[in-house]
Amino acid sequence: MNRRTLALPVAVGALALVLSGCTSGGSGAGGDDPNAEFEFWSFTGIGQKDSVDRYLEKNPDAKVKLSEVGSTTETATALTAALAGGKVPDLVMIQNDDLPKFLENPGNFVDLRTLGGDDIGDEYLDWAIDAATAENGALVGIPTDVGGLSFAYRADLFEAAGLPTDPDEVAKMWSSWDDFIAMGKQYTEATGQPFIDNVETTMFFSTVNQVTEKYYSPDGELVFDTNPQVKDAFDVAVQAYDAGISAGIAAWSSGWAPGKANGAFAVTTAPSWMLAGIQNDAPDTEGLWRIASIPGVGGDWGGSVIAIPARAKHPEAAWQYIETMLSPEGQTEHFAETGTFPAAKHALESPEVAGYTDPFFGDSAVGKVISDSVLQFSSFYNGPDTSAIGAALLNALVDMEAGNTPSDEAWDVGVKNAKAAING
Repeated sequence: MNRRTLALPVAVGALALVLSGCTSGGSGAGGDDPNAEFEFWSFTGIGQKDSVDRYLEKNPDAKVKLSEVGSTTETATALTAALAGGKVPDLVMIQNDDLPKFLENPGNFVDLRTLGGDDIGDEYLDWAIDAATAENGALVGIPTDVGGLSFAYRADLFEAAGLPTDPDEVAKMWSSWDDFIAMGKQYTEATGQPFIDNVETTMFFSTVNQVTEKYYSPDGELVFDTNPQVKDAFDVAVQAYDAGISAGIAAWSSGWAPGKANGAFAVTTAPSWMLAGIQNDAPDTEGLWRIASIPGVGGDWGGSVIAIPARAKHPEAAWQYIETMLSPEGQTEHFAETGTFPAAKHALESPEVAGYTDPFFGDSAVGKVISDSVLQFSSFYNGPDTSAIGAALLNALVDMEAGNTPSDEAWDVGVKNAKAAING
């Protein structure tokens, strides 16, 4: 069974408030009213209120109590506490990197096949539905979105460096990671400026999220320290650092948003959910950016599911929300409103998604690039410590860029820290 990868970090939220309210258990009894008020736990910073508002427009008799808990990690922590004996929500969002821990105890959740039939997962990308399926076959959650990979680049800066600016020509020029690094060296030599923002997310998270086997083998064995695909992905990041093409500006650091606006770097990783961040951080650069496919095969970084805890008081009301908002039609509408990339196959194939272009990104074929990325993605098994391992390897690269770790020692440092994180 395949399980997939990381979701975006979001702002720190009100975990303490949520945990303080988790003092009494819920009951599954009497949950047969689809218009009963149900409680929905979501992440902060993703505009879930807009989705709830659209749902209420479609179902005026429905009632939703939305709690934006906090970051993805904080939401998972609050849910863990609730499942241990507190008051559970009726509906909860779980980011994919946290899913494996919850899938170990599928009895904590409603098997959604009991509400929508055994074939309910057929509407979604196979690997996305696999990520939410427990070993016993129970479907714990329905995918809300995926995080297809692309690169965003500044066409004006490329032109000044004598590089092509058309997305198809750019993708052809950097068709391999070696080609990408060579292109970066050409840019830096021509301009004296860094090519990419950083190596840990733009390089490592891009390469390691397009492998066929990641930190676990398909049967769940930890292999991150011996898997050549992981080592190769890490080495690509180290090679980019050694080539001198990185600005060393970490994602979500204080310099990252200004860097997008002032040309401190020309390229950044752009999974689908990150596109809105570029627009928000650098509004005056409209029309200067382009979107192109990343080197190699497609990939995915991000995504979440929505689940119904087994002790939910109003599972039918929660299920009605899922049926309405996460159907292929609902996901297509949600994409049109927010840019959140669908996990439903028919939505991915729709003209609204596959044919989508964006003037902010110079009318690049955003929909096609990201659709192709997730359709090419073959996925891999994610285990309960995927998040901790990924963070340890990423942080080793951050320390390398900060000058604290020599590049030829970064891999060993990352592996050591990962082992300590999962055994500590």
